Amino acid sequence: MTRARLPVALIAASLGGIVGSLARYAISDASPPGLGFPWAVFWINVTGCALLAALPAVPVVRRTPWLAVFLGTGVLGGFTTMSTASEQTVVLLDHDRIGTALSYAGGTLAAALATAWLVSLLTTPEARAEVEDEEADE
Repeated sequence: MTRARLPVALIAASLGGIVGSLARYAISDASPPGLGFPWAVFWINVTGCALLAALPAVPVVRRTPWLAVFLGTGVLGGFTTMSTASEQTVVLLDHDRIGTALSYAGGTLAAALATAWLVSLLTTPEARAEVEDEEADE
């Protein structure tokens, strides 16, 4: 992927971050509060990981530097939230929900990694080679 110029990249990341953060807030706000398994943030992070892993496979994203920054750093960076996942894990531990906390922390990591791996399997060898060739040209 070619790089966006700094002012364009800053604007793209900022606007994308607004979009992603608002989407995360809306989903989190719509989910029920409590000390159960934090499903909303779990699925936000796993979905965001899958989408981020898929971005390099989209030709228009590879050819448009500001779009890659807008969607990757901005939207998906604002959408996913490791800080909230960590905070929710600590809250669960503080309330002696050790099993839930461990399954949430470990499950988030495992599901995110598995999702990224599955997305990579869904791309064709030709698409992966094209991405690698473009990165070698930089």
